[in-house]
Amino acid sequence: MGLFNKLKQGLSRTKKTLVDGTDALFRGKPVDDNMLDELEELLIMADAGPLAALALTDELREKVRDGKIRRADQLNVAFKEAVRALLKDGHKVMSAGENPYVILTVGVNGVGKTTTIGKLARRFTDNGFSVTLAAGDTFRAAAIEQLEIWADRAGASIVKHRSGADPAAVAFDAVTSARARGTDIVIIDTAGRLHTQSNLMEELKKIKRVISKEMPSAPHEILLVVDATSGQNAINQAKIFNEAVGITGLALTKLDGTAKGGIVLAINKELEIPVKLIGVGEAVEDLQDFDPQEFVDALFDAE
Repeated sequence: MGLFNKLKQGLSRTKKTLVDGTDALFRGKPVDDNMLDELEELLIMADAGPLAALALTDELREKVRDGKIRRADQLNVAFKEAVRALLKDGHKVMSAGENPYVILTVGVNGVGKTTTIGKLARRFTDNGFSVTLAAGDTFRAAAIEQLEIWADRAGASIVKHRSGADPAAVAFDAVTSARARGTDIVIIDTAGRLHTQSNLMEELKKIKRVISKEMPSAPHEILLVVDATSGQNAINQAKIFNEAVGITGLALTKLDGTAKGGIVLAINKELEIPVKLIGVGEAVEDLQDFDPQEFVDALFDAE
């Protein structure tokens, strides 16, 4: 199955909520304010968020009042184009410039952070880059073991300390080692919560400071991993992490397991942080670069 078809398949639950719902709404009804009110409610139900829902329906209302939209089929086309225009190009997570390219990954436990790191590492090694993984989630022994498994699968090296060690020290050693060995990319795992009295955000700030001392330009990417099934809670997580460490991009996992794919619209409207990666399945290739054009095409054409 091609990547586009995998994306279509992964978005099928969201399609049932959002696109099938709009198709039914637009069918055989007059185009008026009542229809647009119902569309706004439908968007909010699909976790598009109130700001995105209002922005989209306001744009359509204006076109209806101007006489540019008179029929339901015209409204359907205009709705698709409005969704496409709302989504921003996420740009790719990629290795560029000074080596090593350092990616700091953050996010709460259970969102698929370590798995995302592993899949990203595999993608890089498949494309000929050398990769070092840093086991910075030292508060869960299982996290270190899981990252070791992914390092082996991806053909990447790993820097780890004992369970409970200072995560900033792990990150520092990983960057130092990568610089000495000429490694292309370093991907740092971090805790989603701490089993101590330490504050997680302060711990992440410390990791960022320590990395910058060793390599002033790093981290080059601070990637927040969020679970699409959490809906609007993903927005709250992004705001908290962004305030603490400054997020450069989001990886949105488990889109295939939710009808709440409208969260992509909410993120684009409410946050100035691009979605860079989306997860639409279990396989390595199911972690895809976010392409807004392909996303809209797959959503509206999904089976």
